[in-house]
Amino acid sequence: GPIIRGTEGTEMEGTLDNTDGRRPHTVHFHGVQKPWKDDGVPTTSGVTVNAGEKHTYTIPANQVGTHFYHCHFQTHRHVDMGMYGILRVDPKGYEEADKEYFMTVKEWDSRLNRMMAGENVSYSPRDRKPDVFTVNGKVAPRTLHPEDGSPMIVEQGDQVRLHWVNAGYDSHPLHIHNHRFTQIAKDGGTIPEAARHEMDICNVAPAERHTIEFTANAQPGIYLMHCHKVNHVMNGNAYPGGMLTGLVYKEAMDTDIFANLMEYAGYEG
Repeated sequence: GPIIRGTEGTEMEGTLDNTDGRRPHTVHFHGVQKPWKDDGVPTTSGVTVNAGEKHTYTIPANQVGTHFYHCHFQTHRHVDMGMYGILRVDPKGYEEADKEYFMTVKEWDSRLNRMMAGENVSYSPRDRKPDVFTVNGKVAPRTLHPEDGSPMIVEQGDQVRLHWVNAGYDSHPLHIHNHRFTQIAKDGGTIPEAARHEMDICNVAPAERHTIEFTANAQPGIYLMHCHKVNHVMNGNAYPGGMLTGLVYKEAMDTDIFANLMEYAGYEG
């Protein structure tokens, strides 16, 4: 889903339009405190958005940070069909970084999607066996595509702010090559200065949101960001692929290495 973004102290609204749908849905927003009817759980809030209906959710921007939203009707199926997104509440007077990126990471058992598409396969959430691993819904090498993917394109000296959201069931230790970063926030809470330290890998558990900052201070080049459960960096039996994208310095974008990488990613520009 789209990134929903507002500023602390405002009140947002989001309409779930299910008029052309075939199944019931809801939306549950993590982080912010909202009216009971807008909690998104049909059995406890009394609100289900059935096929042919709409519902407008009130989303008070009362908790600063990066949050998660998802369908809470048949959650074990609907999240695994892609019904999730990022909610961001900026503090008043938000100081922007030179570059800012948002990334969801997720593992999928493709049997569910194939079954829903009509293939003769069986799936049970009790026997979930992930075989697809994505960044912002795409697998590498498509993640490196400058338009369809999610590479981080930076210039030397940029201050970079990156928001990670785990929309899956597994934890994902995320690693950036050749750069040290500091985690500044988690699940909408600011990490005190005294508790911060440099690192190059951060484990993001299911539904967690981690915000990190770093300086693009390496030799200009192309560096990977990937899950360090290395079997998550595969497409089937092919490596590399899966949950991987890149940190790309603009100074490296006129090299043969970058041109070859873009051809691999399917970029024709």
